[in-house]
Amino acid sequence: MTKTIKKDVLHAKGVDIGIYTTDFQNEFISLTDIAKYRNEDDPRFVIQNWMRNRNTIEFLAVWEELHNPDFNRVQFEAVKNEAGLNRFVMTPTKWIEQMNALGIVSKAGRYGGTYAHSDIAMSFATWISPEFQLYIMKDYRRLKMDENSSLSLNWNLNREISKLNYHIHTDAIKANLIPPDLTQEQIGYTYASEADLLNVALFGKTAKQWRTGNPDKKGNIRDYATLNQLLVLANMESYNAILIEQGKTQSERLIALHDLAVRQMQTMASLNTARLPQVGTD
Repeated sequence: MTKTIKKDVLHAKGVDIGIYTTDFQNEFISLTDIAKYRNEDDPRFVIQNWMRNRNTIEFLAVWEELHNPDFNRVQFEAVKNEAGLNRFVMTPTKWIEQMNALGIVSKAGRYGGTYAHSDIAMSFATWISPEFQLYIMKDYRRLKMDENSSLSLNWNLNREISKLNYHIHTDAIKANLIPPDLTQEQIGYTYASEADLLNVALFGKTAKQWRTGNPDKKGNIRDYATLNQLLVLANMESYNAILIEQGKTQSERLIALHDLAVRQMQTMASLNTARLPQVGTD
């Protein structure tokens, strides 16, 4: 199976440390790169020494029990009894195969090496050198701040685009759907009705339905939209303005707008995936 991954690099005291994610939530950091701080020629030896430690084995087991329902607890009990003895040997591959482990991953190819979930990687870095771990954490925080800033910027940009198109949308409503003899209350209802037309077409629910289902959240349904949803919403506002000027009924516009939303969300999802590098099956 081909996987899409996002890769980054951490920089700590002159050492470049690879980091990747396949689900954009759980990040895996290269233990091989971290180990080079201790032994650049044979980082595998450093990782194996760390995994011979009984405390390490118990820590890895706790992590797996918290995150992995298929963790082989029976096999672990047998291994734990041997951990720390002179004859005990544990490698990443053995740990993965014997325990059905998820927290450590061995990868081949160009970006090969031993990777571990960020929780585990930071523990390994502390074992290597508490000072070195602080440098890694510092750059890791920098990376997360950069990602959050970029996410916030893109979200706000799409929100502003949606607001600009909203004026085009309301102008079309005013010119085509609101007769001059309506009261202000009736005019307000018309605007709200058209806004909910877009909400239903994109989110599948009205603003009132969203508020009823989310009583603890502040703001409105659009404040919790994704980047892609905001951009599609902006396009829908422009398209709805065109449909209104063409004299389409609200039911006709709902169908057309929903079709547009589905197509554009699918297209944007495929474009987001296409921009990311591809790697072969692990």
